[in-house]
Amino acid sequence: MENIVNSFIAHAMKKNPSRNVHLKKGPSKLLEIINSSIVVDQRMYKEDIEGSIAHAKMLGKQKIITKKEEAKIVNGLKIILNNINKRKVRFKKELEDIHMNIESMLFQQIGATAGKLHTARSRNDQVVTDFKMWIKNNSVSLDKHLKKLQKCLINIAKKHTLTIMPGYTHLQVAQPISLAHYCLAYVEMIGRDRLRLKNCIDILNENPLGAGALAGTSFPIDRNYTSKLLNFNKPTVNALDSVSDRDFAVEFLFVLSLISIHLSRMADEIILWANQQFNFVKLPDELATGSSIMPQKKNPDGAELVRGNAGNVIGNLNALLVILKGLPLAYSKDLQDDKKIIFSSYDNICLALDVMTEMWSGITFNTNVMAESVQNSNATATDFANWLVQHLKFSFREAYKLTGKIVAYADKKNKKLHQLELKELQKFNKKINNDAKKTFSVNESVNNKKSFGGTSPQSVKQTIKYAIKKYL
Repeated sequence: MENIVNSFIAHAMKKNPSRNVHLKKGPSKLLEIINSSIVVDQRMYKEDIEGSIAHAKMLGKQKIITKKEEAKIVNGLKIILNNINKRKVRFKKELEDIHMNIESMLFQQIGATAGKLHTARSRNDQVVTDFKMWIKNNSVSLDKHLKKLQKCLINIAKKHTLTIMPGYTHLQVAQPISLAHYCLAYVEMIGRDRLRLKNCIDILNENPLGAGALAGTSFPIDRNYTSKLLNFNKPTVNALDSVSDRDFAVEFLFVLSLISIHLSRMADEIILWANQQFNFVKLPDELATGSSIMPQKKNPDGAELVRGNAGNVIGNLNALLVILKGLPLAYSKDLQDDKKIIFSSYDNICLALDVMTEMWSGITFNTNVMAESVQNSNATATDFANWLVQHLKFSFREAYKLTGKIVAYADKKNKKLHQLELKELQKFNKKINNDAKKTFSVNESVNNKKSFGGTSPQSVKQTIKYAIKKYL
């Protein structure tokens, strides 16, 4: 019996075990290097062991292996999991991937019985099952990162419902808004990211285990049972599609890419706001750096790195799409790189989310500068035009045209709209009164935006309540 066990172990320990059955020559050193993925896919060891335990229990339930063999395999896998968690294990590059490493450890742990675990499955369905499970498991952590940033922004919004700042279009001062209104815009943006993440997980939540290499299996397996054990909604329908499908990885990576874009936009605004010409914020020292030769500098490196990092994630999305675009059914080794791409992007996004959360938590807002920048603009011009429509029954286009003339007049006089005298306004229309002049007030402008989703303190406070209930 000992000789048989040693034979199995030796077989498992051979280099490139998937190629040693009929090939006369072993792989070259270069092929070994390019073929090995254990440095990357060892991150899926928990999922691989969990999937193998479920598969063993199903084999036992279906009497494909004995209950004694099932128990021996499951116990051996649990010991291996415990050893890996305690860092007592060294993964071997010559065994290619996490699947063969775990199988080799199982042979060493329980002997020849380990050879029965791979009955009715292939590495093709095994890897895609592990990969889906990894994305599902780690999406929970990703959602927590997103939620934490939302909570930070909501807390800022609570404190700044009355803080006035300029709202921009085309990076030109457009209309007065509150800082709370601004923060809540990003809360909604991140909310959509969380919803997309949930939808992504809902779609991928089908179990590929049991698809085999591409055609299913002749063994009487129960795929509904393994789906239940692994918390999948149901088994995948077509074995050929199951092992070749990486749509779920593309969709997950798209979600990550869009998160990176949102973080990049947020970072870009922080960079602008920290610029001396804006001076809206003071950055926390911990997320800024100095210059090697200019002692006065405070560089927004944290935000700049988040902005730049978006390019890596977007590039990874493109890389995965290009890998997939020319692949015939079913599995090809090109797909080995999918995990490296996903893991890298996931790590980048989690780090960027942490940086941005810390950034917002430590920012000091120069609220007086924000308010002054609105006062030094004609951001309330639209409010005046709206007054003409509401009180003098102008069409909006007529009101727009008249207001434009008044703005041009103010510019010529080197004044802002709120600095114009009533008699100056009445040169354009005698019915303009002091009530119309009140529309040039920045506070009046913000307070009047009471429509659902508007920037008035009243509307913003309702939006905060809504955001807390929906997202937190």
